[in-house]
Amino acid sequence: MLASANNSPLDITLENFQQVILEESKSKIVMVQFWAPWSEPCTELTPVLQAIASEYTESLLYTRVNCDEQQEIAGQFGVRGLPTVILVKDSQPIDGFAGPQSEQQIRDVLEKHLPKAEDGFLNEALQCIQNGDYHSAFSFAKQAFEANNERVDIRLVLADCYVEVGQSALAKKLLEPITLVDQDAQYNIIVGKIELAEQASESPELKQLQADLEADPENLDIKVKLAVQLHQAHKTAEALELLLSVLKKDLSFGDARKITLDIINALPDGEPLKSQYRRKIYSLLY
Repeated sequence: MLASANNSPLDITLENFQQVILEESKSKIVMVQFWAPWSEPCTELTPVLQAIASEYTESLLYTRVNCDEQQEIAGQFGVRGLPTVILVKDSQPIDGFAGPQSEQQIRDVLEKHLPKAEDGFLNEALQCIQNGDYHSAFSFAKQAFEANNERVDIRLVLADCYVEVGQSALAKKLLEPITLVDQDAQYNIIVGKIELAEQASESPELKQLQADLEADPENLDIKVKLAVQLHQAHKTAEALELLLSVLKKDLSFGDARKITLDIINALPDGEPLKSQYRRKIYSLLY
């Protein structure tokens, strides 16, 4: 893997042309600056490109071609004026600009092609989902959503994670802004999961416990049993609130404390309920 020293541009010659343009561009975007020592605009552009490139060392390789010494390479790219900058990916030019540009104009060109922060989080979330680890996926999906809450693909992944960690209501809320044009197969799968979770909350066992509690609202044993059923029906917030009411009455009642802590600890990092109910439980314990 080639690298430039101190983020300075890597000079392309006929000797390393194939390695840089054909091989390096498979893993990074190669930014090629065509320049000449006598060109003042080229000299002014270099530190700007160098500063920008230093921010994206993992995904951008800053190179340059001295057009006085490497006329054959400049000819291959069809360079007609200086300064010229061309972006290369997978051996092919994908974008570029000619003439003096402001830093913002350069960033606007690069931004279309460089990976964004949310992409990294989203890819991690998708990998976790593929491995069946929705709890880890939730943390990454939430970070992706915080970085960009306008992307439908991120919204769908986070909604899917919410369903799987027992927050169907929040998943439903996330889906609300998605318009008909974006309601694809993945959207319909998540809607189906939400419907199944809602059906589970209507189970005879759960409804019976709700009726029993309504008849005997101070019965702590019924509250704990109902909380377990609510948790299994992906109604984690309701389950925790019910368990908290039990612990406020009797901190040592049966397995209430253990069940509560187990549910809290099973929540993924980044899930607001986790920190919210940890604080509430610890305030009772200490």
